[in-house]
Amino acid sequence: MPAEWERHSAIWLSFPHDTESFPHIERAQAAHADFVKEISETEMVELQVLDETTKAQVVALLTERGANLANVRFHIRDYADIWFRDYGPLFVTNGQELAMTKWVFNAWGGKYDALLKDNGIPYEMNRAMNLRMFETGIVMEGGSIDVNGKGTVLTTEQCLLNKNRNPQLSKAEIEKYLDDYLHCGNVIWLTEGIEGDDTDGHIDDIARFVNDTTVVAALEANPDDANYAALKKNFEILQNSKDQDGKPLTVVSIPMPSPILRENGSRLPASYANFYIGNGKVVVPIFGVPEDEQVLEILGTVFPDRKVVGINAKYLVYGFGTFHCMSQQQPAV
Repeated sequence: MPAEWERHSAIWLSFPHDTESFPHIERAQAAHADFVKEISETEMVELQVLDETTKAQVVALLTERGANLANVRFHIRDYADIWFRDYGPLFVTNGQELAMTKWVFNAWGGKYDALLKDNGIPYEMNRAMNLRMFETGIVMEGGSIDVNGKGTVLTTEQCLLNKNRNPQLSKAEIEKYLDDYLHCGNVIWLTEGIEGDDTDGHIDDIARFVNDTTVVAALEANPDDANYAALKKNFEILQNSKDQDGKPLTVVSIPMPSPILRENGSRLPASYANFYIGNGKVVVPIFGVPEDEQVLEILGTVFPDRKVVGINAKYLVYGFGTFHCMSQQQPAV
């Protein structure tokens, strides 16, 4: 599985439509369209929509924003939610050929029956793409791992060792699946994720590779915050971890945003680590809080060859994810 900063031929997305996931649906759709506009400038966007009416709505939103519609290809499919990173395929290459790995999506440990049908999306995609598909037969979501493309993968014990995923598998057996299907023999296990995250600790809200040897990791500054202890522990694990060649990682801290709350006071899993690394841009979720400016500055230093763009994702995170969760890159070969 190539690293995310390697060249893409496309990005895969699904347009938001579910008002249960997104109570402020029009604002969530606007943020999604803002994202498509930015990404369409540097790569092809493969965008799933429910029907022709939705397609027309999206075309109007993108036209308003001046998006490059020549780089947007629509796919009419019956999908439940937008979290493509988790139910879509993970693409792999051998340098000449593109292929899919198909993992089982069980709606994050059986939490949402209505979303289980999204497990079938990779099969629908492949009827059109006709790629080799390697079916693993085990439960895993793309948002639970992050790779450097050289043989190292980040993940969390809270997610991959959770009994609601693959209770029959040991830690060593899960590591073997990651190596067999993604060529990641060096697994770095962090502990747990952030408050409000319904995925049981997905890595893309915590820590991300930004090059072969550098990881950015979220840290909470407030010792009274619910995320403080877990993020501190994860940061320390990374500082003591090594890459596939036995070399220490460079670990750069990024802040957490001030707490983002629903109207009922419950906390949403807002994190700046949920950025997407595109061909020419890094698109970062921001939330209209004081930490926004600081994180954009830090990410600008670790991505010197890409434009770092912040888009307000407050109304997307009501669905418990933002830009990385909703996207999946298709590597160029």
